[in-house]
Amino acid sequence: MAGQGRSMVVLTGSGISAESGLATFRGSGGLWEGHRVEDVATPQAWIRAPEIVHRFYNERRRQLMAANVVPNPAHEALARLQSTWQGRFTLVTQNVDDLHERAGSHGVLHMHGELLKVRCTSCGEVIPWQRDHGPESVCESCGRKGDLRPHIVWFGEMPLYMEAIEGALLDADLFVAIGTSGQVYPAAGFVELARRGGAHTVELNLEPSEVAFAFDETFYGPATETVPAFVDRLLGS
Repeated sequence: MAGQGRSMVVLTGSGISAESGLATFRGSGGLWEGHRVEDVATPQAWIRAPEIVHRFYNERRRQLMAANVVPNPAHEALARLQSTWQGRFTLVTQNVDDLHERAGSHGVLHMHGELLKVRCTSCGEVIPWQRDHGPESVCESCGRKGDLRPHIVWFGEMPLYMEAIEGALLDADLFVAIGTSGQVYPAAGFVELARRGGAHTVELNLEPSEVAFAFDETFYGPATETVPAFVDRLLGS
């Protein structure tokens, strides 16, 4: 395993935030208020029914900002690792919450966007946003009304920061995937890209992912237990 002073990439998925009080928005049959979740998270849905899309993300944002939703020991352990690690450290997340940042991590690459931001489809400005938004919302940059959309990568759109992520993976000595299903690409292919660059690969998950076979080491259990233990081991605590 790579030691201090070398390059590390950490990928996190929904499994790291599951113990922080964030409930799923998929109800019975994978539905939200009678809609398939995919139907409120696509560019086509935005064009067809923007009010529904706004409402879906407003509810998710309110939930994220609830008093009971806080970083857990897994988020805190990664923040401690980042502050201590002497080499290059890249934290990539599939999550749209801000729990890594609240725990103290910085420079997080949110490849699927961020729930607490909106993007103007007219001028392209990305704006921090912690209140509800809707068709009446006005862009603080260009002043246009009705052109603010969630700063979220929807189904059918390209994830963010891919060039930087791929470069970091090919340069990594250690790649760690935490709380990911291994079903969603391109993130599911990160382990193979890291292995191509010669990295040692580790999976921390509640149960084996779809790509568990590709990792050199695997550790299974709740993220609040496996991640702090792994960080302690890595730092020699």
